Amino acid sequence: MSSVNRRAATSRGRMPEPTRVLWFRRDLRLRDHPALMEAGADGVRVVGLFVLDPRLLRGGAPRVAYLLRTLAALKADVHAHGGVLVLRTGDPARVVPEVVAEAGAEAVHISADFTPYGAARDHRVEEALDVPLVRTGSPYAVAPGRITKDGGDPYQVFTPFFRAWRDHGWRAPASSDPGSVSWRRLPSDELPDEPDHQATLPDAGEAAAVVRWKEFCENDLAGYDDDRDRPDLDVTSRMSPHLKLGTVHPRTMLADLAHRRSAGADAYRRQLAWREFYGAVLHFWPGSAHGYLHDQLAAMEYATGAAAEKTFAAWQQGRTGFPIVDAGMRQLLAEGWMHNRVRMLVASFLVKDLHQEWTRGAAHFMDHLIDGDLANNQHGWQWVAGTGTDAAPYFRVFNPMLQGKKFDPDGAYVRRWVPELRGLHGAAVHEPWDAEGGIPDGYPEPIVDHAAERREALARYEAVR
Repeated sequence: MSSVNRRAATSRGRMPEPTRVLWFRRDLRLRDHPALMEAGADGVRVVGLFVLDPRLLRGGAPRVAYLLRTLAALKADVHAHGGVLVLRTGDPARVVPEVVAEAGAEAVHISADFTPYGAARDHRVEEALDVPLVRTGSPYAVAPGRITKDGGDPYQVFTPFFRAWRDHGWRAPASSDPGSVSWRRLPSDELPDEPDHQATLPDAGEAAAVVRWKEFCENDLAGYDDDRDRPDLDVTSRMSPHLKLGTVHPRTMLADLAHRRSAGADAYRRQLAWREFYGAVLHFWPGSAHGYLHDQLAAMEYATGAAAEKTFAAWQQGRTGFPIVDAGMRQLLAEGWMHNRVRMLVASFLVKDLHQEWTRGAAHFMDHLIDGDLANNQHGWQWVAGTGTDAAPYFRVFNPMLQGKKFDPDGAYVRRWVPELRGLHGAAVHEPWDAEGGIPDGYPEPIVDHAAERREALARYEAVR
C-alpha cells in the first residue's frame, strides 16, 4: 500500500482491507486466469476493472458491439460470484491510478500485453502508479520472446518456430476457482449502447466459448485436417473471436487437444501455433504492426487515383464480379467474420489483381473483424503480399475461379452470400459469365481480367524484388 493511502486510512482511524485491482483487457474470463488468481491470493479482495478506453470504441460497429456483448457477459459472471465488474471510461493512465486511490489498493494485476500499443499503454500506466503493476500470464500459451534460436535471434520462418514451440511446451491450465475470489465493490459506469449494425454476431462470453469449443471438438475436430479449407462446409471452430478477447485461453484448448490423437487435432494445434508465431514476430518487430516486415516491396508501384478508389470500393462491397471474392467480402459485412481460406483469396485479389497496397486491406479487416487480432491480421496480409515471413511468396497469385472450384466445389458458399447467383447450379456459379443467357441480372461484370492482372502483378514484383 502506498504511503499516501496509508496516511489517509490512518487519518480515518482504521486500516482498509487489503485490496488489489485486476485490470481486465484481452482476458475477459474468470477461469484459467493466472492474473486473477494472483490478485486474489491469500484472500485479498479484488476490484475487477475494465477501462473503456475510447480507442476501443473506434472500430467498426460489429466489432464494437461484440466487445460490449462480451463485457456484458463478463459483468454477469462476476455478479454471479458476488462481485461487480467496475467499468470506467477514459485514458487508462488516468483511470487506473484513480481506481487504485479510490480502493486503497496495494497492487494492480494484469495479463501481459505484447502488442505495440498495449505495451506502451502499460508502461504509461506503470509510470503513473505508485503501486506495483504485476504481470502474470499472457494471451498466449508461450509468451512472445520466450522462444528464440540458439543464438538468441527470433524466428522469421514458421516451421522451425513450430518445432521449437512444440518442444518448449506450455503450462497446464491454471486451476482457478472464481468462486474463491473475494470481490470488492466500487461504483461503475454503465456499458454504452451498441452502435447500430446489421451483422449477425455469435454468442459472446466465457460460457459461449466453452459451448462452442465443446461442439467443435465433438463434431468437427476429427475432420479438421481435411475440411478446414472448405468454406461451404462451415466446419471450422469459429473460436477466433473468443481467442481475440480472451474468453478462452489457448492453453485450455491445447490441454483438450492433448487428449485427442488425430490428424485433425494435430492440424488445429498447428493453427494455434501460427497465432503464437505471429504474436512473437510482432513482438520482435513492432514496426510491422502497420509497416512492412521486409521493405524491399515498399517501392512497388501501387494503383492510386479515382479508378483505384472505385475498384477498392467494389472490393469492400463484394461487387467485383468474382463470385468467391464477393461472397467473402459480403460475409465479412454480414457476420464480422470470414473463413480463413477466403481471407487469403480476397487479400490476394486486392493486392495482386487490383494492385492495391496491402495496408489498405489490413485496415479494412481490422475495422470490421470481430476477431481482428493485430498480429494475425497484419502478418496474414503480409504473407499474401509477399512482404512478411514467407521466404518466396512473390509468384503466389490465387486464381479466384480455380480456388472457388477447389474449395467450394458445388458453389454452396457463393450461393449463400451472393443471392444474385442462386439460379446457377454447381460449380457454374464460379464463372457466371459462361452461363446460358449471360451473367444473371443484378450481378456485376468482372472489374478486371484476372489473367492480365496476374501478369502485371508478377511484372511489378520482378521490378523490385
